[in-house]
Amino acid sequence: MTNERHDITKERLSKITESIYDQLNEGEIPAMNLPLRSKKNIEFDPRYNVWKYGSMQTNRNCKTAKGAATMLKTLYIIDFIDLMIKTNKSSTLREMYYNSEGWGYGKFSSQDESNMMAEDLEIVSKCMREDFKLRPEEDGARVIGDITITAVNRKGVKQTLNCRDDVPDTGYGIPFNVEKEKVAIKPGTAKFVVAVETGGMFDRLVENGFDEKYNALLVHLKGQPARSTRRFIKRLNEELRLPVTVFTDGDPWSFRIFASVAYGAIKTAHISDYLATPTAQFIGITATDILNYDLPTDKLSDKDIAALKSELSDPRFKDEFWVSEIEAMLAMKKKAEQQALAKHGLDYVTDKYLPEKLTELGTLR
Repeated sequence: MTNERHDITKERLSKITESIYDQLNEGEIPAMNLPLRSKKNIEFDPRYNVWKYGSMQTNRNCKTAKGAATMLKTLYIIDFIDLMIKTNKSSTLREMYYNSEGWGYGKFSSQDESNMMAEDLEIVSKCMREDFKLRPEEDGARVIGDITITAVNRKGVKQTLNCRDDVPDTGYGIPFNVEKEKVAIKPGTAKFVVAVETGGMFDRLVENGFDEKYNALLVHLKGQPARSTRRFIKRLNEELRLPVTVFTDGDPWSFRIFASVAYGAIKTAHISDYLATPTAQFIGITATDILNYDLPTDKLSDKDIAALKSELSDPRFKDEFWVSEIEAMLAMKKKAEQQALAKHGLDYVTDKYLPEKLTELGTLR
């Protein structure tokens, strides 16, 4: 991160603390407003073609002991971030959670609480978590395909490699900060992106040489994708003009994985325009595929059914395609994994399923 971004981050965080101080100095009960972070308050933003928080607000104040403790924790986080910037250190979200053990009444009750408050601070400050020098525990995507990456290593030296020719079969691991000053991307022969949910299927496509045969760039999402993965995919789409497809299991949780890539996730709706790729297309397993490809299935659990019904009221899934597929899955009470395609042979997914899907989309011609 550049010194300019350091300065902007410190300035914006200082304004938050000054606002709290000014309210106290004027005899007021400190408060701050935040958008309501639920699917009830996400609206389509036509400027960016993504889903973002709407106008519904929640007020965080110190009228109760719980509210005062939350405000105290916010100030501790700001102080923690300021110290990291000054000392050129970074911290995982997990480390910040444990660091709070020494914050007295500012101690977090759980990591979910600390994660949420870091996200809230992003919203209020309009800075990124990466600007705070906070990083997740999980790493980003694995990538294989013909593009060239120039990245800054931990010693500050730029290194260049090709993500097909200069990496092992595991691929290139994307770091948590994938902004241009850290990671530069140059095009190669890759013509489109296939973002793959599971490691097993990613390895299958690599072993079968799908990236070379079809000039594809393969990205392993590792389940619900990290922010760096979604940001990297967006950069591939915008800077290299690569169409993005998302290949997942056929269940409600996988549908939400696609939604986070294409539409924006509810918990990060404040930065959907930064993370989401609205032109991304779904080529994952659907209820229709279960029938058309005669796939082995598992029975939907009660949680699966509840999740599918919830998606029917989620504005991100209001499209006719999604309504039809979700209702069909509820009717058949079945779900299927990507690996179910192996019923027809280990090469079936690369010889038939994906070529057919990509041809239907017009990605392959």
